[in-house]
Amino acid sequence: MLTRNTPMGILELVQEAERCGGDGEHMSSALDITEQSWDAEVIGSDTPVIVDFWAPWCGPCKMVAPELDKLAGRVGGAAKFVKLNIDESRDIAVKYGIMSIPTIAKFEHGEITAQVVGARSSDALGRELGLES
Repeated sequence: MLTRNTPMGILELVQEAERCGGDGEHMSSALDITEQSWDAEVIGSDTPVIVDFWAPWCGPCKMVAPELDKLAGRVGGAAKFVKLNIDESRDIAVKYGIMSIPTIAKFEHGEITAQVVGARSSDALGRELGLES
């Protein structure tokens, strides 16, 4: 059995992303946010927020989107999942030092409490973000 954090497992993620719509596009269940909605959706949230910093041209971002959806389905209301296009919201990406994408960050009370850079499986994301053991 392959784990998704091995080279063959990453190949599995790429193949899954390609199956999502022929062109690799995946309709994420995460809420698209902008600089205008950032404070209300992330900073002011009483619930932990998982932010997917991404861009449309980023291949690994397309690979991780379905994995984030799987994780969101498992954790339910314990966290809110949003995505921020760094090309459209560059100031926020700079403010939080986002240098590579995908970067997935967990915000609690307006502060980053966990962060993962790069594509991971939903299981690995859950562990690394402290949402699952």
